[in-house]
Amino acid sequence: MTCPSLLRRGHAAEALGDLARTTTQWAKGAAAPLTARLQRDDTLAQFLRFVLVGSVTTALYAAFFVALRSWGYLPAHLVATAVSTVLANELHRRRTFRAGERVHWFTAQWEAGGVTILGLLATSTALGWLDAVTEGDHPVLQIATVAAVTAFIGAMRFLALRWIFRPEPALS
Repeated sequence: MTCPSLLRRGHAAEALGDLARTTTQWAKGAAAPLTARLQRDDTLAQFLRFVLVGSVTTALYAAFFVALRSWGYLPAHLVATAVSTVLANELHRRRTFRAGERVHWFTAQWEAGGVTILGLLATSTALGWLDAVTEGDHPVLQIATVAAVTAFIGAMRFLALRWIFRPEPALS
């Protein structure tokens, strides 16, 4: 004999499907003002997109850093920084500043990469200091240190990309 709960499985699946559709509609409605705000081209919207890209690529950095920690903190840091920086530069070029048509890939990497070298020196110094004053590996503390220094350098990078390296306006 079939278990009665198995006979009602279709009803549970329908209810779960209804819940998923309702939740999705609610999420779309709740996210609509934020999405609309991010679509604008003013400084605040660019800064919000910059922070969003920075957050995503910092999470990618953390994943690479943890995965490569067996190499030592400095090699793991250098590789994770290189990978996350190239991705961040490209996302900033295309999404944050919407300069995909105006700025070539290499130009974006070169300009933002120059600012990133300062960040790499600062984060490497901070990691070296942290390694000297703490005993043992502390990946959460290392990532938090890099995130804090990166947030400061990121703010400087935003200013540089927004006002120093921006393309000249077209003359009419």
